[in-house]
Amino acid sequence: MLKERMTPEELATLTGYSRQTINKWVRKENWATTKKLGVQGGKARLIHIDERVQEFIHNAKRAADKPATYSANGSTLEGLLLHSLKQMSEAEQQKMSALILREGIAGVLKRLGIRDSE
Repeated sequence: MLKERMTPEELATLTGYSRQTINKWVRKENWATTKKLGVQGGKARLIHIDERVQEFIHNAKRAADKPATYSANGSTLEGLLLHSLKQMSEAEQQKMSALILREGIAGVLKRLGIRDSE
């Protein structure tokens, strides 16, 4: 249940978003806040939970609740692998390359449970 004023941590716990996401929304959406008394450093804030904040969180929740849809165009193995690789970040691609180089395709297949140990 939303209170009149909440910390980013409380709002994050209640909504399932991270504290960092809540703080980003506070800045981006220019939500009203006040200092939380008794906290050293003076950075702790209380967010005023007004109608605008409630509506924003409700709409964000609805968008996050929509299931992702995936499609496999040209479902050949080669096409699927290439499409999957293109969806990976640069760091993920580097890790995948390192794994294949280190263990070979047989090792990767074994890790995935596709190839039985010989």
